[in-house]
Amino acid sequence: MARIEKKLLSTSLVQNKLATMEQMTLALEEQKKTGNTLGHSLIETGILTEQQLVDFLVRHLGFNYANLKNYLIDVKTVKLIPEDISRKYNCIGLIKVKNELTVAMVDPLDTFLLDNLEYTTASKVKPLVSTLTEIQEAIDHYYALSDEPTTKSELQKESNALSMLAKEVQGLDDVNLTFASASAVVNLASNPASTNVLETVKMIMKKALHDKASDIHIEPDDNGLRTRFRIDGLLQEILSLPKSLEAAVISACKVMAELDIAEKRVPQDGRIKLQINSHEIDMRVSSYPTLRGEKIVMRILDKRNVLRGMEELGFTETVLAKFRKLIIRPNGIILVTGPTGSGKTSTLYAALQQIKKPEINIVTIEDPVEYQIANINQGQINPKAGFDFANGLRSILRQDPDVIMVGEIRDYDTAEIAIRAALTGHLVMSTLHTNDSAGAITRLIDMGVEPFLVASSIIGVMAQRLVRTICEDCKQEFVPSPALIKRAKLLYQAGRTKVYQGEGCDNCNRTGYKGRTTITELLLPTEHIKELIVQKSPTSVIKNEAMNQGMTTLRADGLGKVLRGITTLTEVIRVSADDEI
Repeated sequence: MARIEKKLLSTSLVQNKLATMEQMTLALEEQKKTGNTLGHSLIETGILTEQQLVDFLVRHLGFNYANLKNYLIDVKTVKLIPEDISRKYNCIGLIKVKNELTVAMVDPLDTFLLDNLEYTTASKVKPLVSTLTEIQEAIDHYYALSDEPTTKSELQKESNALSMLAKEVQGLDDVNLTFASASAVVNLASNPASTNVLETVKMIMKKALHDKASDIHIEPDDNGLRTRFRIDGLLQEILSLPKSLEAAVISACKVMAELDIAEKRVPQDGRIKLQINSHEIDMRVSSYPTLRGEKIVMRILDKRNVLRGMEELGFTETVLAKFRKLIIRPNGIILVTGPTGSGKTSTLYAALQQIKKPEINIVTIEDPVEYQIANINQGQINPKAGFDFANGLRSILRQDPDVIMVGEIRDYDTAEIAIRAALTGHLVMSTLHTNDSAGAITRLIDMGVEPFLVASSIIGVMAQRLVRTICEDCKQEFVPSPALIKRAKLLYQAGRTKVYQGEGCDNCNRTGYKGRTTITELLLPTEHIKELIVQKSPTSVIKNEAMNQGMTTLRADGLGKVLRGITTLTEVIRVSADDEI
C-alpha cells in the first residue's frame, strides 16, 4: 500500500508539472539512500520548496495544514512519539483526543510511518501537513522541554541508579573500552543530549566484560528498565534503571549496532565491535518487541573464551585421548551434541585448531561465523540468498576439502550430504541438538537417513554440558542430604567421601561459583553397536551397550568432578538427566 501511495504522490506531481520524471527518479534514489520520506527528499534535492509541497498536498490531495506557530503543544503529547522517530521522519504529535493522535508531518502519504506511529503510540493517527522548517523547530523546542524527567522523584531515581552503576565500574582498570566501529558512536557522542546515555551504556558493557558475562539483557518492565547479565550460564539481575531512561538507552544500543531506531515493530539484528585493552570483541545485538517495549540482548563474543586448546575444555584424560584420536581420522563423521549454550562450538573450534596444518584443507559452513580462525576457510549461510547448510555443503565438496565442519545438521538433505562426504574420504564434524550421545544416532534415522549409512559413517558422538565450577575463594566441604545423594546416585560414605560447595563471596557475586567446565560422554560405535543401529534399536538399548563397552555417561563424568572438588552435586543434577545410570 505504501508503494502505491508514494507512486500516487510522484505521479500527481509530474501530472501537475511540479516535477519532471527525471527529477522524481532523482528524489526516489535520494530517498533510498537516506531512508527519509519522499516529501523530505523532494525538498532536500531542491525539486520543490517546502511551501510548494505543502500547497500541493493541501490543494490537490485534500490534507489539512497545521501552522505550528499557532499551536501550544502539551509536552506529554509530544513524548508519545519517541524523539528519534520524530527527528528521522520529521513529524510531531499535536493533540490526543481519546484514541486519536493528531500528528503534523512533512509527508502524510508515508504509510510505513503512519503504521509505525500507530504501533508505537497505540493510537489511531490523524495526519496534518506542515513545513519541514516548522516541524524541525517544534521538535527542537518541545523535546528540549521534555528531555529531563518530569518530576523530582524521577530525577532522583536516575541519579541514584547512575551513581550506583558508576560506583560498580569505578576502579575497573582491567577494562579499557573503546569502539572499533565508531561511526555511529561518534554521531551519538556529538549530540550533547546523548552523551550521558552513551556513558550509561558503556558502563553497563564495561561491567559485563569485567564480570565475564556472555550476554547482556536490557529489558523494559512496568517499573523501569531491568539489566541482567548471563554469567556462567545463569542470568543475574545487575541493576534497574528508571523508566525515564528507557527510550534513550534502547535507542543508544540500536544506534551503536546500526539498527533502524524508528522500526520498533519487528525484531532486528546487528553488531557492535569493541576494543578491550587492544583486544577485539564482537557483540551480536538483537532487538525484540515485547508488550512493555523493546528488549535488547547483546551476546559477547570473546575469542579468548572460545579459542582454547583441547586440554583446556575440561575433558578427562581418557576422553581427551580418545577424542584426539578421532579428529585425526581420515574420514567419518564426528558429532557433538547438546542444547544451546553447552559449549559445542568451543569443542569444534578447539578440534580444528588442533588439526590445522598447511597440508590440510579445512572448510566450514556456519550460522553465523562467530570467530574467525587463521588458516581455516570459513563460510556463513545466507538463507535469504538460498545459501543454506545443504547448499553450502554441496559447494564445499567442490572445494577439494580434507576436513569439513558443518555448524549444525538440521534436516535430511544436510545429513545425507554429510554422510556421503564422510563415505568418500572426508572427515566431517558437526553438531546436533540431542540430549545424549545415543540420541544422535536415532535422530539421524528419524530424519530419514538409512540406518546402514549411519552405522557406516559415524565414528564418534560427543554429548556435553557446561557446569559451573566452585569458587576457590569460598570453597568449603559440606555434607549433602540423603535425598540429594539418592537423586544423584552418588556412592557416598560419611567421613570418607568429600564433596564441596561455595559459600558465596565478593569474588563470585555471592553465587559460590566462578567459571565453568565441561562434562561429557563419548560414544564410539563398536561392531555390536553398529549392528544395533542397522536394526533400528531404541536409544536406550544403544546407550546401555555403549556403557557396557566402557562409556562414561554425563552424570557419571559430572559425579567424578564432584568428588574431585571441581563442581557441586546440584550443578550436575541441574544439567544431566535423572534417569542416567
